[in-house]
Amino acid sequence: MDGLDRPTAGLVRLAAAVARGEPARVEAAATAAREAGVPVLWGDELLLQSALMVGYPRTLAAAVAWRRAAGPPAGGAEDGTDFSQIADWLARGESTCRVVYGANYAKLRNNVAGLHPALDAWMVSEGYGRTLSRPGLDLVRREFCVIAQVTVLEAERQLHSHLRGALHAGADRVAIAAVLDQTAPEASASAMTMARRVWERVAR
Repeated sequence: MDGLDRPTAGLVRLAAAVARGEPARVEAAATAAREAGVPVLWGDELLLQSALMVGYPRTLAAAVAWRRAAGPPAGGAEDGTDFSQIADWLARGESTCRVVYGANYAKLRNNVAGLHPALDAWMVSEGYGRTLSRPGLDLVRREFCVIAQVTVLEAERQLHSHLRGALHAGADRVAIAAVLDQTAPEASASAMTMARRVWERVAR
């Protein structure tokens, strides 16, 4: 766990297990996360953002395992149901997205809008604003969890972006390398070969 504190390592392992989607491994990772001191709120926030990365079926199944391990939701954060906050979600989504993508922000927006304008709008307001900018979990740990999940999914382009995003958010290189180490037990050999190759390129 060099580079990560024990709760953060437990959170990353849980994120990777959620992406893998095998119920027994998710159950084990959820129990281990609580034993490692992962706060209930951190796990709750991981599950909410997992809907963006791995979809609702795996997220809902993982949420059942997390509730068994962690008990009721932590509360104290946004419940995400106040749709009068859409303008706020957009503003903070633009801000968070700028941090993650840095100098490539405008290029990202143009590229995604070219795929479909709705994808661009949803990415910023729903993804980065409503979800990834929520209180309860800092951006560095959120990026660590994204790195773990896109590694398991072998989503190379997204991994490249979020490795850079973690650096932009303030993570150090030792911690990011440790995130990949914690992800490895839940990822295929080909996924880890790809991830380490991409990280070597990003870390130069």
